[in-house]
Amino acid sequence: MKRIQYDALKKLVFDILKKGFGYSDKEADFTSLLLVEADIRNIPSHGVSRLDFYRKNLEQGFAKPKTEPEIVYETPSSLVVDGRDGIGPYISFFSIERLIEKAKKTCCAFCSVRNSNHYGIAGYWAEMISKENMIGMSFTNTRACGIAVNGKRRVLGTNPIAVAIPEGAGKTFLLDMATTTVAHGKVEVYDRRKKPMPLGWAVDENGIGTTDATAFEKLFYGNPNYGGHLFLGGEGEENGGHKGYGLGLLIELLCAGLSLGAASYKTFQKGQGSGIAHFFAAFSLSLFGKPEEIKEHIGAILKDIREGEKAQGQERIYTHGEKEAEARQKNLSEGIPIDEPTWDLLKSLSFEFGIKIQ
Repeated sequence: MKRIQYDALKKLVFDILKKGFGYSDKEADFTSLLLVEADIRNIPSHGVSRLDFYRKNLEQGFAKPKTEPEIVYETPSSLVVDGRDGIGPYISFFSIERLIEKAKKTCCAFCSVRNSNHYGIAGYWAEMISKENMIGMSFTNTRACGIAVNGKRRVLGTNPIAVAIPEGAGKTFLLDMATTTVAHGKVEVYDRRKKPMPLGWAVDENGIGTTDATAFEKLFYGNPNYGGHLFLGGEGEENGGHKGYGLGLLIELLCAGLSLGAASYKTFQKGQGSGIAHFFAAFSLSLFGKPEEIKEHIGAILKDIREGEKAQGQERIYTHGEKEAEARQKNLSEGIPIDEPTWDLLKSLSFEFGIKIQ
């Protein structure tokens, strides 16, 4: 494991995206920001290792750099954005910036996006909204990964949910989770590190649980239909698999449904853009009273939960977002951890495009 400082890593990724991939300055800036923010928060599944995935999207025509998104419908409190197959983080910033403007005037606003691409960690966008004394929500569909309960074909994405609620003392409650048991990027991490993944994450083409991350990756990209992720709760309804499936389907309808965009099972079609769809929401705490009082009260609730009685052998109760926020502070000081396969990827891309690593 190698450590690299935030600014140095962001510049390196920016240079690779601009010089090597043909991104515009703004596209490279927001994409490098999202990738590095994932790694600094100890979310390597969505970090700079994604450069390989982004490059493949370019080569296959799923993403088109230097493309401006377009507002195709709007009201005082809503907008629909067509990303026109551009770069996901840039499209998302374009959308969220305008969403916040509307929410400041109307106290709540909503945005659906079609024809986008992978937009990084969902929580970043929800958190961006929450910094305006608002509750932020960020959802997206993805390439078809998940298998419907009682089905055998991949039909839904990992379809993450992210909700950010500001609390007192400058903290934020940040729930950011896939509706499948794990995001696909976590399988990629196990494949990259040549480790078996936990049983219960995925099933093979016969619907049998597998721990072989490398074999699953080959199946995932080699067979567009069979073998995939399980939703939260696992197979069937006995342990609540229908609930995770329901959450994934809800996100699908908010993203693809409201934007008139592609459902997960119709994304990444040959000869077309990736077709990814997002949904964002922002509503002001002022709808319910004085924001500072509300934040203090929310903080008190979360503090009570954190300070509750611990199970035997456990030292701490976390609320969502704490681990990532603390990892960010630690890694900002000590350097961002990058595993050897990812470092090899960065070195290879830097050599190929004539970029000097600082």
